[in-house]
Amino acid sequence: MPLPAEHPLVDGRTVGSPLVQAARGERPPVRPVWFMRQAGRSLPEYREVRAGGDMLEACLTPALAAEITLQPVRRHGVDAAVFFSDIVVPVLLAGVAVQIVPGRGPVFDEPVRTAADVARLPALAPDALTPIADAVALVVAELGATPLIGFGGAPYTLASYLVEGGPSKEQLRTRALMNSDPATWAALLDWCADVTGAFLRAQVLAGASVVQLFDSWAGSLSRADYQRSVLPHSRRALDAVADLGIPRIHFGVGTEHLLDLLPAAGADVVGVDWRVPLDEAARRLPGVVLQGNIDPALLFAPADVLDRHVTDVLRRGDAAPAHIVNLGHGVPPDTDPAVLTRIVDLVHAAKDPRVE
Repeated sequence: MPLPAEHPLVDGRTVGSPLVQAARGERPPVRPVWFMRQAGRSLPEYREVRAGGDMLEACLTPALAAEITLQPVRRHGVDAAVFFSDIVVPVLLAGVAVQIVPGRGPVFDEPVRTAADVARLPALAPDALTPIADAVALVVAELGATPLIGFGGAPYTLASYLVEGGPSKEQLRTRALMNSDPATWAALLDWCADVTGAFLRAQVLAGASVVQLFDSWAGSLSRADYQRSVLPHSRRALDAVADLGIPRIHFGVGTEHLLDLLPAAGADVVGVDWRVPLDEAARRLPGVVLQGNIDPALLFAPADVLDRHVTDVLRRGDAAPAHIVNLGHGVPPDTDPAVLTRIVDLVHAAKDPRVE
């Protein structure tokens, strides 16, 4: 299926953007930079528009979701917007009861732990995604030449919330289900892949120029478990937009032992957290575009310390075919927004030695 004629990649608005160029393996004159979780959290204007409101309600109110998505582009001058949402939004739209508890995260009243539980999971109706498409359209209309990155949660992370009933650092029940009932596990991850895939596809058809699949918890897995029981389902999620020809980014936290496997999920760009230097990641992933990997902790360091670190990240990123600058994880909520703007200015002022 081709992209719509009015899509920014079709009418040319975002084709020449540094983010899209880099994601396609080119070296743009200015190295692109954006921040995971840049939409919301640390911005006072975000806290003002969200005051007293419910997180999931904000995600499903197109005008509000669009405004929050656009705020960091206006403030920081980043090279991409990332769609403001949550990984459980498509689950909610499918009809599964979930709430986001402040200070904790997504919580499910009825965890999914048996074959019968999985069999009861409802299909996601295409028209349920209308609020998402409407919000994306509002964002893209204002962004102009700046691309929007579509957002989706990887099947493993999504499944872990469903099985545990909420956030869990160790995912003990999740890994137990994976190994004790592989058939139920596969059915659950296929369901998660399909709702995330539909969520990503709706964003792309409405105007997103790039997508990123986030896997917050994959780092807890052994290499064998990931390759056997998770990777095929991440591929299924990203395959949902494969025919649309847009760049796909895959990022996981703590995935240093899995890095070389991530491109097999269909990623054009691999996000690297702060634990692996980018030149080492480039050695493990020859020919693959990299994204990352400023240590979020150093956002709280003195300016000269942060500047040296960012400069080092840029130098190491030169080893990759192209480099999209980002944090090695999301923006902490108590970050000083001025620090993020400073990083953008520093990155944009830096010369890429491989570009004439």
